[in-house]
Amino acid sequence: MSTTATLATLSDDHRFADPNWWRQASVYQIYPRSFSDSNGDGLGDIKGITAKVPYLQSLAIDAVWLSPFYPSALADGGYDVDDYRDVDPKLGTLDDFDEMAAALHAAGIKLIADIVPNHSSDRHEWFREALASPKGSPARDRYIFRDGKGPNGEFPPSDWDSVFGGSAWERITEPDGTPGQWYMHIFAKEQPDLNWANREIRDDFLKTLRFWSDRGVDGFRVDVAHALVKDLTEPLLSKLELSAANTGTDGFDDGSHPFWDRDEVHEVYAEWREVFNEYNPPRTAVAEAWVHATRRPRYASPQGLGQAFNFDLLQADFDAEEFKEIITRNLAEAAATGASSTWVFSNHDVVRHATRYGLPKGSKGKHPKGQDGKTWLLAGGPKEELDVELGERRARAATLLMLAVPGSAYLYQGEELGLQEVAEIPESERQDPSFFRNRGVEVGRDGCRVPLPWAAEGSSFGFGDGGAHLPQPAWFSKYAVEVQDGVEGSTLEMYRTALKLRRELQTAEELEWIETGNPEVLHFSRPGGWQSVTNFGETAVDLPAGTVLVSSAPLEDGRLPGNTTAWLR
Repeated sequence: MSTTATLATLSDDHRFADPNWWRQASVYQIYPRSFSDSNGDGLGDIKGITAKVPYLQSLAIDAVWLSPFYPSALADGGYDVDDYRDVDPKLGTLDDFDEMAAALHAAGIKLIADIVPNHSSDRHEWFREALASPKGSPARDRYIFRDGKGPNGEFPPSDWDSVFGGSAWERITEPDGTPGQWYMHIFAKEQPDLNWANREIRDDFLKTLRFWSDRGVDGFRVDVAHALVKDLTEPLLSKLELSAANTGTDGFDDGSHPFWDRDEVHEVYAEWREVFNEYNPPRTAVAEAWVHATRRPRYASPQGLGQAFNFDLLQADFDAEEFKEIITRNLAEAAATGASSTWVFSNHDVVRHATRYGLPKGSKGKHPKGQDGKTWLLAGGPKEELDVELGERRARAATLLMLAVPGSAYLYQGEELGLQEVAEIPESERQDPSFFRNRGVEVGRDGCRVPLPWAAEGSSFGFGDGGAHLPQPAWFSKYAVEVQDGVEGSTLEMYRTALKLRRELQTAEELEWIETGNPEVLHFSRPGGWQSVTNFGETAVDLPAGTVLVSSAPLEDGRLPGNTTAWLR
């Protein structure tokens, strides 16, 4: 069947055309450079993704979220964007992108693109123009330039730190060769922050949203959605003054921070929503917004982006009481605002959850963004502390529970294989700027970005013919797709079974907790008569009456073992 005919057929498919498809979607995140390499240069690419569409279809996912694929120097894994309306030539062309979008749509899979609005790269034509233009010029007004402090402007405008370490300000050399102004960069110095008070910036991003929507993109994941709008009224507060002004229990909760989570950012997203609603079905969006829980609903409102990532489960221990509280609270928040909740355990920024769950409680530390396990990895992580088998078992149980909960499930490439975090990466082969800028403090994110193993053998385990851009450990062979494909009980087959069932079973966005009398067992029912039971303990428990549809581990004489989830009907 031709692609055109298939797409025409799908246009009549209710599930694919449903404007609410995203509310309970299963979304699979692809980090393009580490997914599949079609040309043997060691880097994953767009054609590599297209070639794997049958695999993606076999997972029964509803959408692919594509991490940045734009032209980039990779100062921050592609989140330093040179051109928002093109494809990195190392990854392919716009024609390749169109072919990939058509192949995904023909397979019934939506496409979500990552968009990076807080900052461009320092190679963007706007920034190059700003460096070549004088102080006070329109070109510089697209970014955040300020005079330095001190007699000769030799000190930065404030003592703010970059997320990646060091000052959040970088001094430039003026066109005449003299030391000049400073520009703001919340992240790497190669990522200058854009000035969202400038109307030209706002209009250009509306153009970008339409550009990709017209090419078949169905939705957007918005990077650092809470940082766009800033109040840099002089005098700029010091770090000490900001700390004293922080009255929230978990970060600022009143919108008063000069550059995180200001109320004015929602004016931007109201304009974006108007663009999204120009399309049928409307384009969707999800905010990456690390904000106080009371502030998240505005990002997820129907008048704004529609969804916001909820990282609460990602930051939780494998604990029944903690899981129940998080699920109950987030479903209530979503119902109150008309949004759809989101659930996630792993992504391109955090230690894989199969590793996190294999570490003893208290040994792993807590990253400010909940990146559990990074303290352990940074310290060299004594191998005897990591229980690989327990981590994998708990990860499967947690994922199966999460897939039973109402809302959107966001999955990260490789978790369907049960992949562990890769710790053994030599410093000479690391790529993440957070590692180099925060030596001894931040281990970096390369360990979850290692290219996937497709085959049990070969120089890159089937990733491509020319090796892999990050080193793959020998133990990857036992996690390869070909090793698990069709094997009953494998992690891959559990994901396939659960995702297919999820698509069939999901109805109203509701659940009802069922009392178990056991604090280590969570049991809930969903409309349509199906149930999920998770045993967070170590001792097997009896299951309620019903037919077991899928379980994360084999039952023991009909009983649910510890660290296991089962669905029943």
